[in-house]
Amino acid sequence: MKETVRDYWRLVRGENLVFIVILMWAMTYWVARSLMAMHSFSDLMPDWLWLLLTLAAVLIAAGGYVVNDYFDIKIDRINRPDRLVVTRTVSKNTAMRLFYCLTAAGVVAGMSAAWVLRSPRLGIIFAITPGLLWFYSASYKRMLIVGNVIVAFLSSLLPLLVAIAQTAWLTRLYGEEMMRYMPVGRHLFVWLGGFALFAFLCSWVREVVKDLQDQNGDRELECHTMPIVWGNIWSKVFATTLIAIIAALIAWLHWGHRMPFPTTWHSPATRYIVFGLYVPLACEIALLWSAKIDTDYRSAQGLMKFIMFLGTMFSYVVFRLL
Repeated sequence: MKETVRDYWRLVRGENLVFIVILMWAMTYWVARSLMAMHSFSDLMPDWLWLLLTLAAVLIAAGGYVVNDYFDIKIDRINRPDRLVVTRTVSKNTAMRLFYCLTAAGVVAGMSAAWVLRSPRLGIIFAITPGLLWFYSASYKRMLIVGNVIVAFLSSLLPLLVAIAQTAWLTRLYGEEMMRYMPVGRHLFVWLGGFALFAFLCSWVREVVKDLQDQNGDRELECHTMPIVWGNIWSKVFATTLIAIIAALIAWLHWGHRMPFPTTWHSPATRYIVFGLYVPLACEIALLWSAKIDTDYRSAQGLMKFIMFLGTMFSYVVFRLL
């Protein structure tokens, strides 16, 4: 087998890892810093600590992608033989060694960040995430709803890592007693928790679309995914319902005056929500219901990824308006 850099990039989903870095940067330097400035704080966690936290997230995610491909060899031979890496150019032994190395390095980086921040919550997250990724790839992903929820939950952890880390940094500087009376910690969790909920729901929609695309291989391996158990129509109804919930929550937050932004048409926040989120979400629904073949579902998956990116970029609106 002759491995290439492109094979390893595909194996660890390099483009997804780049997105993780962008998301962590946006949540820290656009959202968290803006919220802290609003409360007259300038004590953002040091850049080296952000790098350590982000490195941990990237390495563990990369390991998760590798082990997922390791367990999905038979399914991928049916669903996407042209994109198969493990056994074609990268051996199973090499893939497993890569998983162990990436995961171990990620856990060490994460535990180091947790130790510096004196945050048991961060330590617990970095301790249990590799196990969740392993069991998801080995069995949970073949279960009805369970696998979808695990992936969505892990996606939502990224903004929360920033909230936990930044709050822990402030607690280290000012002490627990003072932090109890400061609203900045609560606001960090509320705002970054909003981004986490958006990531959770979008990831869940994307997982349902992915299951719709991968039915042939999933049936062969006797998986119990939503399209196999409920059928295509009800799976699309479920995904559409999740999209409607996303749209409703955004409307409730913005037009319900729970965001400190103007809600007029000329407001940058309003325009971004309408054209940057609502229009793509409507296109996603149209793509989903018109999808019939593999390439249709692949397009719907790609659009959902782009919507997640657009949701992340709303953090720039936060940065400009707060």
